[in-house]
Amino acid sequence: MSVFKRTDSETYSFDFYVRGRRFSGNTETRNRKEAEVIERKLKTKAREDIEAEKRTGNGPLLLRHAAGRYWTEVGQHHRDHKGTWHALELLIKFFGKDKRLAEITDADVTALVSWRREHTVKGRGKKTVSNATVNRSAVEPLRKLFIRARTIWRYQFPREPIWRQHRLKEPPERVRELHAGEADALSGALRPDYEPWFRFASATGLRLAETLITWEKVNWQGKTIATTGKGGRLVRTPITPAVAAILEPLKGNHPEAVFTYVCKRPKKGHRKGDRCPITYMGARSEWQAMRKRAGIMGFRFHDVRHDMATKLLRETGNLKLVSRALNHSDVRTTARYAHVMDDDLADALQRLSKPREKVPREVPRKQAEG
Repeated sequence: MSVFKRTDSETYSFDFYVRGRRFSGNTETRNRKEAEVIERKLKTKAREDIEAEKRTGNGPLLLRHAAGRYWTEVGQHHRDHKGTWHALELLIKFFGKDKRLAEITDADVTALVSWRREHTVKGRGKKTVSNATVNRSAVEPLRKLFIRARTIWRYQFPREPIWRQHRLKEPPERVRELHAGEADALSGALRPDYEPWFRFASATGLRLAETLITWEKVNWQGKTIATTGKGGRLVRTPITPAVAAILEPLKGNHPEAVFTYVCKRPKKGHRKGDRCPITYMGARSEWQAMRKRAGIMGFRFHDVRHDMATKLLRETGNLKLVSRALNHSDVRTTARYAHVMDDDLADALQRLSKPREKVPREVPRKQAEG
């Protein structure tokens, strides 16, 4: 069957078979000759796809298939799985669900970045999203789809975009300390059931996900807590007397989770008053509420880590020690905190610049005897 018009449509449709496979759809044109040209191109493309499938074992990879498979295999297990889902939705909204991954070019990614940069921050009027948000919610998710398709699903992308050309420049990560009075304000805004968790985070400088420990990770005899950190690296945290004082009272609250909250309303599997494990998303929500109650602006949860690091460096003056405390794989990453030693440097330079006291010159022995 060649191109034809359905009774309820003004545009031409197509319906053909290639090597036993059926292909049908709409040409989106009202001109018969144009529709026939489109159909011929589609038939040629179908033959090429079938040949490529024979060679590689993979058929054309549509964005909706890639996004769905990525979500099932990886995305739903991310700590911030809601953010991953939102990013995949954005990609499908921009490209369309039937866009082939192999057809996405550098020009397409450039257009995606421009489109995403025009979005505004919810609740912030006309303020557009930051470069970091564009990178994390558009460029990186698409890049990860390509990486998984190439390395795990064994697809080939001869024209894969050059990702480093599309990442927007981000300002260097800031180092923010709690100012005078802010620590007291945060302490006063803590929910009692979340207080041990936040005190633990403040005392250890661990990343948010690393603070959600289980009892099996707590080695009382070895005085260490072993968890999995960024990049799958092992993170060892010493159980200092201060940390022990936080953990000891929590024994018996829950068989697995160290940090729990009190269930305020009945929900699936829990009654009001039950102790429930603090989750990643729950910790994020409570942090935002706590910061709002404290009236503190411009302070992220990650800044709790920065605050601990700067105070530790100021106390010890040892950059390598701080690097170990933060579980940095490279001490150069810790160098961002070196500014806290500026006062010590200034004092040292001042001491160096002071005029030295004159030392009496020793008189030669012969001259003295004469």
